Amino acid sequence: MLSQDSNDDTEDVSLFDAEEETTSRPRKSRIRHPVASFFHLFFRVSAVVVYLLCELLSSSFIACMVTIILLLSCDFWAVKNVTGRLMVGLRWWNHIDEDGKSHWVFESRKSTPQDSKTISEAESRIFWLGLIACPVLWVIFAFSALFSFRVKWLAVVIMGVVLQGANLYGYVRCKVGSKKNLTSMATSYLGKQFLRQNAGDGQTS
Repeated sequence: MLSQDSNDDTEDVSLFDAEEETTSRPRKSRIRHPVASFFHLFFRVSAVVVYLLCELLSSSFIACMVTIILLLSCDFWAVKNVTGRLMVGLRWWNHIDEDGKSHWVFESRKSTPQDSKTISEAESRIFWLGLIACPVLWVIFAFSALFSFRVKWLAVVIMGVVLQGANLYGYVRCKVGSKKNLTSMATSYLGKQFLRQNAGDGQTS
């Protein structure tokens, strides 16, 4: 689903310049975007609750399945297009160039002294907690459905893993940078460790 072109890179760009023109506010634990924070958790938590209680709420498997898939789809759109940008200043998206090639772009808001004053630590914790915890739950549900032979639910839980896992992958890429950056960081770290070890051996000898 997230096949990438070799020229992909994480772009350090300004997302929605109007937000960067806000007056400086102290960095507090208060929530600056309560509606976005609510819907960041509402759809994904609702999908989990409906899955767990579906047999009590309705005897119709089709109704439960459609409800869960709609909640997962709304969650995917809201997290990908709205809450990530507002709550943590990250965004990932796809565009087609003039040659018809598909490119995945992973953006992060430029870090400025003014921007650091407007970041909400509470919103950041809510965002990453919801982003990580719910895909883990869907993975557990997938193994549970597989080992309990609830085959009819596999399509639903796989949909949950794919949609929420895609958002998790996209925002992790936005946060840590491209694979090339990760490779260079790992190479640099190993090189430093190797030189440090050799220097230590030289001193002891």
